[in-house]
Amino acid sequence: MKKVRTPDDRFENLPGYDFEPRYIQVGDLRVHYVDEGPEDADPVLLLHGEPSWSYLYRHMIPPLADAGMRVVAPDLPGFGRSDKPVNKNDYNYANHVGWMRQFLESLNLENITLFCQDWGSLIGLRVAAENEHRFARIALGNGGLPTGDQQMPPAFMKWRMFALHSPYFPIGKIIQKGTTSELSDDVVAAYDAPFPSRKYKAGARMFPALVPITPNDPASAANRAAWATFGRWEKPFLTCFSDKDPITRGGDEKWQQHVPGARGQAHTTIENAGHFLQEDKGPELA
Repeated sequence: MKKVRTPDDRFENLPGYDFEPRYIQVGDLRVHYVDEGPEDADPVLLLHGEPSWSYLYRHMIPPLADAGMRVVAPDLPGFGRSDKPVNKNDYNYANHVGWMRQFLESLNLENITLFCQDWGSLIGLRVAAENEHRFARIALGNGGLPTGDQQMPPAFMKWRMFALHSPYFPIGKIIQKGTTSELSDDVVAAYDAPFPSRKYKAGARMFPALVPITPNDPASAANRAAWATFGRWEKPFLTCFSDKDPITRGGDEKWQQHVPGARGQAHTTIENAGHFLQEDKGPELA
């Protein structure tokens, strides 16, 4: 597998992100992760989506760690400080589920509280459903688990085409379009940091095309099986979607109705936040 690794100097002096980098080998890839808070505490696993990286969680990591939790926020392969396969064919749904499962096994994480958003939910919810014994509870924000049996919103289909075909793919400006707050130039640059050239962006480009949009997608059967598991999931399951996300808005109701563990939970709507609610309302979300 041909891969690239973003030079370390790209990550120097990023605003609000001074966490010690940690690395673990997952198959052929070096995966970066943030690990803050007491080592012996139960872990909170924060999974980012596309085209972001663990920088998205910089507002949430400190308050969660200060509350006595061990906060683990990996960069998915292809993003952040993790290795980035350059061949688009190396990016498929099954690989990412497998890589994240290996990540949890390598760190031996148990009694996990999962928070996931965007592609973090497509991967994280699958991993949780297939490794129930490692997870204690789930909080889901602006995400889901498509099977290809439902019609995707027009906003997503436009994004899918843009990611695949646009010659211009500015990561930081894409994050800005998914937020309600105005990001400073140095924050936009921080989101760009892992991607110094086109060859580093294969994962960011490919992820929208991996979302199942037809019933016979390669991931459809496994995602249906995960939905069936969540139909029996008695552990706490919380939804915390934002009010201004055109792609996932309203998707929280389906989870509240489907998951037994969602009943009686203090589900909330994060107000005045866009798709990247961690960026807009990180402390409130934490």
